[in-house]
Amino acid sequence: MQRTLLLLAAVIAIMLTTSFAKATMWITEDRGGRIIDYAERFMQVRASGEQVVIDGACLSACTLVIGMLPPGHVCATSRAVLGFHAAWRPTADGHRASSDIATRAMMDVYPAGVRNWIGRHGGLTPRMIFLHGRELAAMVPACGVVATGDSAATHVPAARRVGSRTTFAAQRAR
Repeated sequence: MQRTLLLLAAVIAIMLTTSFAKATMWITEDRGGRIIDYAERFMQVRASGEQVVIDGACLSACTLVIGMLPPGHVCATSRAVLGFHAAWRPTADGHRASSDIATRAMMDVYPAGVRNWIGRHGGLTPRMIFLHGRELAAMVPACGVVATGDSAATHVPAARRVGSRTTFAAQRAR
């Protein structure tokens, strides 16, 4: 009987974890990657209705999340930082060549406020520019916060974390 109860508890825990894991995706330290990979992933997230929490660095192609998800499906914590730069492609000799077409496509995805901010900071160039703090909070809604003891903590549903290109690729393979 005790073994059956333990097995039932384990099954319930797995079911709860699985349903919550689909509820929210956390981005913690994502350095970006191929635009097409991120566009595909964020289209899947959009179709699922999943929420996204940016809770650290979201750089390069990762920033597409703020334009590809509908309002109310992405939020940023106080630790969030978005990093923008011009798109590039690798060349045969191992260097980088800028891609004006991909850069324009990225700009078209971003919300108007972000496009304006990028313009005020010199546009998308090979140099990374960072959006964080109050400026970010003015463009991406802050995640809900609840008090926990003596300090405040970000409060969102249980979630899975996306922290690097390796993690992102693993998430994508599911």
